[in-house]
Formats: sequence, structure tokens, C-alpha cells
Amino acid sequence: MVKGTINGFRFQAVLEPDGKGSHWFKVDKSMREAAGSNAGDTVTLAIELVKEWPEPEVPADLKTALAASPQAHALWTKITPGARWDWIRWIRSTKNAETRKRRIEVTLSKFKDGKRRPCCFNRTLCTEPYVSNNGVLLEPT
Repeated sequence: MVKGTINGFRFQAVLEPDGKGSHWFKVDKSMREAAGSNAGDTVTLAIELVKEWPEPEVPADLKTALAASPQAHALWTKITPGARWDWIRWIRSTKNAETRKRRIEVTLSKFKDGKRRPCCFNRTLCTEPYVSNNGVLLEPT
């Protein structure tokens, strides 16, 4: 998690691994417009690490599953925001709906066993499936 400015516009964002040893973050349209820039422009960027992670937005399917399992929900509320981000990133890192469903089931099972972090989650891979292939960020076109 970082906070910073782009051309003086303040923002906070998650740095996503690119699968090649570096990181990136998405600059969406509202950020770009607030920074007064267009795609391809050179900008002034300043960033610093944020020690306290904010609460992640919990996807609807995971929220429903947690609500149906009081034991899993109890552990979800006890783990750190950083741990919650890891679970969400692991769950969403697939385009396959069945794999996503299975990952939510595994999450609930792990919580019932008291596990606080996904055991096989590789934090160095890109977890945004629509801009990566096999965990590696695709080159811009």
C-alpha cells in the first residue's frame, strides 16, 4: 500500500506485483483527470509506503460466504487488513468462475482450521487476471 501524489493530486493505492520483480498500480480515469494528465503524458509522481493497510472492499460472493459461516466470519474479523487483502487477492486472481468458487470454499475451510493467511499464495505474481497471464503483467499494447 502506498500513498502519494501525481502532479499534486493525492491518492492511495495498492502496488500490485508484476510477476517480473517489480510492481505497478492502476491509474484510473478519475485519477488521471484529477492529475490533469492524459495517457502517455509525463507526470510528477511521489509515493511512500503506508504501514496501516485500509480495509479492502470485500467481493459480494466472499461476503455472502462469510455471512453463512459464523466461525469463518469470526476469524475474518480478527485477522489484519493486510491478511484480508491477501485472501481477496488470491480469490480474485483467476478468470475461471469455478476456480474462484473453490477458492472461497478453501478460504472458509482454512478459517475453520484457524489458518490466518493463504498458504500457497505467491505474493510476487500479478493477481489481476485481466491484465496478466500466468501471474505476469502483460505488456501495454
